[in-house]
Amino acid sequence: MLSVLFCGYKKDMSDNFEVSFNSPQCGWMSIGLSAGGREFHTTTAHAPHEKALAELLNILTDMLDRDKPALTHILKWNRDPEEFDFIFHKSGAKVKLEIVQYPTEERDTTEREIVFSFEGDTKDIAAAFYETFVQLHADRHTDEFEFNWRQPFPAVEFENFESKLKETRTV
Repeated sequence: MLSVLFCGYKKDMSDNFEVSFNSPQCGWMSIGLSAGGREFHTTTAHAPHEKALAELLNILTDMLDRDKPALTHILKWNRDPEEFDFIFHKSGAKVKLEIVQYPTEERDTTEREIVFSFEGDTKDIAAAFYETFVQLHADRHTDEFEFNWRQPFPAVEFENFESKLKETRTV
């Protein structure tokens, strides 16, 4: 069973940030981000960045920490041969997400290109990612997540993220 989820926290239609992750198939996963008419879609590989989903959840959890008003995290991911950096810049209550694409695994900075950029409220961005992770988590058995992604769903990291997001909603 292949499940697709398009979701986001809607402030206004021009800046609606949406995240979609398809259930993995044969070690690959389609992902998409969109906001204000801009879109980024790719298929990501489970290797060599096999901890990308767990790292993404840890980054999102860290971004929600009110004791860290400014920080930057870079998540490395790939499509083969292309490589991506998902750069999260937090400043106060805002996060700027930039996705930089490199044509090869050498990551030559002279050939990089920013293929997606969005700045918004930290909680809104986290909520959009949360909804797609909720769907991946709910469908993990039906979709044979571990077999198809070649590793288990990052349950501990998801639980930490979910807890932190709920904590920020009550404040």
